[in-house]
Amino acid sequence: MIRPDKAPPAPDGLLVVDKPGGWTSHDVVARTRRLARTRKVGHAGTLDPMATGVLVLGIGRATRLLGHLALTTKGYDATVRLGATTVTDDAEGEVVEVRDASGVDDEALARALAALTGALEQVPSSVSAVKVDGVRSYARVRAGQAVELAARPVVVSRLDLLARRGDDLDVSVECSSGTYVRALARDLGGALGVGGHLTALRRTRVGPFDLSAARSLEALEEGPQQVDAAVVPLDRAVERAFAVRMLTPEEAEALSHGRRLSPTGQPGAVGAFAPDGRCVALVEDAGDVARALVVFAPAGG
Repeated sequence: MIRPDKAPPAPDGLLVVDKPGGWTSHDVVARTRRLARTRKVGHAGTLDPMATGVLVLGIGRATRLLGHLALTTKGYDATVRLGATTVTDDAEGEVVEVRDASGVDDEALARALAALTGALEQVPSSVSAVKVDGVRSYARVRAGQAVELAARPVVVSRLDLLARRGDDLDVSVECSSGTYVRALARDLGGALGVGGHLTALRRTRVGPFDLSAARSLEALEEGPQQVDAAVVPLDRAVERAFAVRMLTPEEAEALSHGRRLSPTGQPGAVGAFAPDGRCVALVEDAGDVARALVVFAPAGG
């Protein structure tokens, strides 16, 4: 039997972890480096410590996918508490104002939810990771500075009420990258005139990777074979997450040398595959050519 510390590194690919509450995304990466027997591990999109759910990790060469995966749409289940505003827009911050929310009726709530659906200009939470003059906003807030962040465009494709339990609202969210669910909770309470903040958050999906593919850290701790079996191999991960372009042998050879191809005709990153099924690169149209964003199978590699 191969001891875990003597086992070879986990295969290149994506590992979907069900992040536990109280852990930072960096904590999960650090633990997974040990479990995957490699330092080459990263994540596609941070989850706050209070949040649970889907955290997509890249292992080995698949770390080069992460910046592109981070731009995909995401899904969340969340709980919003009406009647209290906090410094952080969530339950971890100091309460700054309390109001009676018992008068909020279902009709007003439906209107407010509808108004927060679609293309929005959202002001991020002041304790977000947005940088202000090179310093994270949350660091400035913790240092006692007042922070005013500019609104940024986001898309909330779905904001559905699942249940109402007194002042607590269970909602389901589908949104673009860069959307802050804490800010949605804040803005929902503001629109209703009673304030609000986030009390629970669970990410259910990042792009095509959802909770059905997620593994708990406890399950992964059982041994190297558990980690290796849970990894979505690099070629299959690209196939699932991006549009696909099949290459001719000549195109695959040219792309492996970094040369440009004819355009794909599709928006965003596209997985370019050799005839044998290997992913050669991610490519993206730039005018009348397709250029490589990431090359996974370089010539001579």
